[in-house]
Amino acid sequence: MITTVLFDMGGTLEDIFVDSQSQKEAIAKLRDMLLQYGLDPKVDLDELKLRVDEGWKRYGAYRDSCDVELKPVEIWCDYVLAGFGFPRQALAPHCEEIAHMWEVTHYHRCLRPRVVPMLEGLKEMGMKLGVVSNTAALYQVFDVLEEYGIRDYFQDVTLSSVTGFRKPCTDIFTVALREMQSLPEESVYVGDTVSRDVIGSKRAGFAKAIQICSKLTQEKDTGIRREFEPDYMVEDIYDVYPIVRQLKENEIS
Repeated sequence: MITTVLFDMGGTLEDIFVDSQSQKEAIAKLRDMLLQYGLDPKVDLDELKLRVDEGWKRYGAYRDSCDVELKPVEIWCDYVLAGFGFPRQALAPHCEEIAHMWEVTHYHRCLRPRVVPMLEGLKEMGMKLGVVSNTAALYQVFDVLEEYGIRDYFQDVTLSSVTGFRKPCTDIFTVALREMQSLPEESVYVGDTVSRDVIGSKRAGFAKAIQICSKLTQEKDTGIRREFEPDYMVEDIYDVYPIVRQLKENEIS
């Protein structure tokens, strides 16, 4: 019996991509924020970008090796800005603000068309709805859901930055299911990657996994061992609704 549908955020409920414009804007805002905090990086924007990119690579290597997400204070103090020698006590209080800015500036984000009618359809069916997202900020996902006007559809929002577990680690899915009071065999997961969403949810025992491709899918899934494949592929997020409806109808017949 399907009772629960959980969604990835970036790339799934919202489309997301990075380009040179968003990268430049993020670096410029980062420099301005640091100067506002009295922390002068003492390099030009090109050098700042180079060193920040190197810091993200170091953090990515750590993070991806163990499927652990650190808190914004650790990410920015110990990895991304570690090479600048900023006093930790001066930088740490601002790391969540920096993390939030980075998530909404470095990435172009917009709600996918027809998300709201899809969620309405699932809600009318009595589905419990939730979000499970990898993110390096504590509050950004909550704020963006509010901005999109869809926060109230979800009984639970489980984030890697809060739990410390990062998809495809099964623990983040288990935390979400405990919060939802749902069983994995009663649950469907919807995401844009095989590497994080399909493999993670299937390892956690979810009944079905639905994949929708995003502008970052190929980048995230290149070179992975495809331990599991999605049960369904969709191009329009609205198609999640008729798939779940059919699953429910099949339970009756």
